[in-house]
Amino acid sequence: MLDEYIETLKDEMVKETCNLINIPSVSEDDQEHTSTPFGKNASDALEYALNLGKKLGFRTKNVDGYCGYIEFGEGEKLVGIIGHLDVVPSGDGWSTPPFCATIKNGNIYGRGAIDDKGPVIASLYAMKAIKDNLKINARVRLILGINEEKDWKCIEHYKQTEEIPTIGFSPDADFPCIYAEKGIATVWLKQDYTKYKNLPIRMQEIDCNDNAINVVPKYCKVKLAIDTSKVDLNDVFLFINTEINKLHFDISCSIQHSAIELVSNGIQAHAAHPDLGKNAIARMLILLNRIFKNFHATIPIFEFFEKYIGTELDGKSLGIDSVDESGILTLNVGNFSLENTLLQIGLNLRIPVNTPIEEVTNTISQIGNNYFLETIVSGTQQPLYVPKSDSLVQTLCHIFNKINHSNYAPIAIGGGTYARAFKNCISFGANFPGDTDMCHQADEFINIDKFVLSCKIYAEAIYELAK
Repeated sequence: MLDEYIETLKDEMVKETCNLINIPSVSEDDQEHTSTPFGKNASDALEYALNLGKKLGFRTKNVDGYCGYIEFGEGEKLVGIIGHLDVVPSGDGWSTPPFCATIKNGNIYGRGAIDDKGPVIASLYAMKAIKDNLKINARVRLILGINEEKDWKCIEHYKQTEEIPTIGFSPDADFPCIYAEKGIATVWLKQDYTKYKNLPIRMQEIDCNDNAINVVPKYCKVKLAIDTSKVDLNDVFLFINTEINKLHFDISCSIQHSAIELVSNGIQAHAAHPDLGKNAIARMLILLNRIFKNFHATIPIFEFFEKYIGTELDGKSLGIDSVDESGILTLNVGNFSLENTLLQIGLNLRIPVNTPIEEVTNTISQIGNNYFLETIVSGTQQPLYVPKSDSLVQTLCHIFNKINHSNYAPIAIGGGTYARAFKNCISFGANFPGDTDMCHQADEFINIDKFVLSCKIYAEAIYELAK
């Protein structure tokens, strides 16, 4: 009965997903407007979803502009479905407009299609299917954040002001279900650049296209000013091109008056899967270190970077590499900037569940101290671990396998979802086993058939958890 009913909703679900994708809801820090703390676009996406919830007959609430929820049912038990409507910046390299949803080859393309607007709509219409067809003995609440890709301030505000779910899931990862999520830490390496500003070669401009820290960067441009009274411009240009060829990096070099412009090109991916990308910033930093060293102007932060990080993805040279059942430690270089007189490199780490976050960050800090670097740790998230034998894990995994006639086991991931913000909650879909993870990538998409199937899976899960 539910399957047939959900099929009748397919066209509406696709349309509403496209409408949400068309809102460029990159979360921003808006201190001036208390009603839109994460910017107008993120707020618009939230209001659109809440209005859709009202139109479908649900109770809704905007929680002080930080987040909102859509709810139905009665009873003390509260089943939570926790998703988000903010997205990472589009980046470039798209074959379709990132914020104008495109349907082709049976897929919906656009930023947020799989992370997390499509799964949110699938969850909402799964709620509608239950509301319109079956009786349950609990309340079901779809909680919508709009700051997930940055600081999680939205969900922290929810926890301070609203009811905590009794049990639930986050439709923001993979099927069959996730029993473990690695710890997450962002580490900033900083160095005062003041005494290096008068060198023959000077950092003049850095542009990484506003890359999000949790994205493998595909672009990094650096402009170097050359004091031609102290060093020959052509000598610098020749050295750089020779070094690029040695390194086999995709970096272009051009002379612009008495400056040299470097452009590093990579492949974008989610920071939880840095092996799927190619880091444009990391390669640029290695080249910069070699340029400054060759012209007798060693800069410690660059020297530190090449010696201890380079293009490694596991932190081995730092001595922080570790592994357990949740996987290996991964390291993404997501930020590089020069602000006033401060050089800064940002690292995003995904840390196995049995490795203390502080152990990793302290090691980085201790080594950084040897190079007179300031180390700041921000955005830490403790790991999530729920035993595979737990009833919630067993129930959700069983539902997926029953509907798909499969026998998959629960999995661990490096990504971080809202599931870790609540007790008795795990992440559940919407990527299917074998799918390429398109989160944070150009040409992000959700397959329409799997999108509808995920709605059916969520409907069954809601019924089982709420009956």
